[in-house]
Amino acid sequence: MADFLETWLDGNRQRLTQWRRQIHANPELAHSEYATTELVAAELASAGMSPKVLPGGTGLICDIGPDTPRIALRADMDALPMQEFTGATYASTVPGVAHACGHDAHTTVLLGAALALAQAPELPVGVRFVFQPAEETMPGGAIDVVASGAMSGVKQIFALHCDPRLEVGRVGVRVGPITSAADTVELVLDSPGGHTSRPHLTTDLVYAIGTVITGLPGMLSRRVDPRTSTVMVWGAVNAGQAPNAIPQTGMLTGTVRTGDHETWAILEPLVREIVHGLLAPTGVRYQLNYRRGVPPVVNDEHATRVFEDAIRATGHDALADTMQSGGGEDFSWYLEEVPGAMCRLGVWSGEGAQLDLHQPTFDIDERALEVGVRVMANVVLAAE
Repeated sequence: MADFLETWLDGNRQRLTQWRRQIHANPELAHSEYATTELVAAELASAGMSPKVLPGGTGLICDIGPDTPRIALRADMDALPMQEFTGATYASTVPGVAHACGHDAHTTVLLGAALALAQAPELPVGVRFVFQPAEETMPGGAIDVVASGAMSGVKQIFALHCDPRLEVGRVGVRVGPITSAADTVELVLDSPGGHTSRPHLTTDLVYAIGTVITGLPGMLSRRVDPRTSTVMVWGAVNAGQAPNAIPQTGMLTGTVRTGDHETWAILEPLVREIVHGLLAPTGVRYQLNYRRGVPPVVNDEHATRVFEDAIRATGHDALADTMQSGGGEDFSWYLEEVPGAMCRLGVWSGEGAQLDLHQPTFDIDERALEVGVRVMANVVLAAE
């Protein structure tokens, strides 16, 4: 069964690179992935498949194989709102937009797996390819994909994500949480303001901000089990201009992350309780906007074992350990519907600096593309 896969790869390695570079050079932001959707749909249709564009006009699904409970394979398609500085010949041609998270590679891998599996003499199970828009927005485009019925008739779902900390040829996976829940906290504070020489005649907004800056992360660390990898970090603080004037308004924004699904469920009321307790003595008025993002991706044990077998089949020493990430990933919404797993695809060349995701100089070693195709195809070929 695997012979057809190697035959397909032997004849299509250059196409994989071309697709990835075309998508990379023409990145599209969330819900605007029209050209990427058109490219994928055209390639699938030319191979005799019947892709269906999702209701929002970007993203698509495509089924092949027996009409039984299916295995779904998912890739995300959107880019980030940032400038690219790789200097590559295929660098982004769109100012302020770049594929700095590897979604161009994810899309290419899934497209390659779809076209390769379409050449299989037979498939042991039906497959649904899910090309998803808007992963980079919160709470993520996966919610809309699920709402469209894309998980109907699906029994398991699998995905991969580029990992610049793993060398090409290695793929990491783990049972249990592999990413974290990610919520946003926005705190808007309001005070009458006043002179810094007379803080007792007003409410000191800056002092109140300082209390929350240190108090909320500190209290969370005492109220939540540290084994859940829960962390609160502020990203922006704004208040005041003059050194001798207590400002009237201020704002704090930050993120709360946890690797534990049960903890994620209680974070919002806990944050509200702590903020109230910290600010009540100061007399400063406030509005707390707590925005839930995505739950953690928690890899199902059986699905993880399937991935492990699929990874081992790609080559000696391919299977790697991986740590839980503090980043968020909306693949988690699919796992609220069906069991599944996500793995990490090594994209580091083995030489030079190991760049991080979301950096303007992020790029991949394109040899990883065929590794990804093998892994995703092997998941299907080994299905029960």
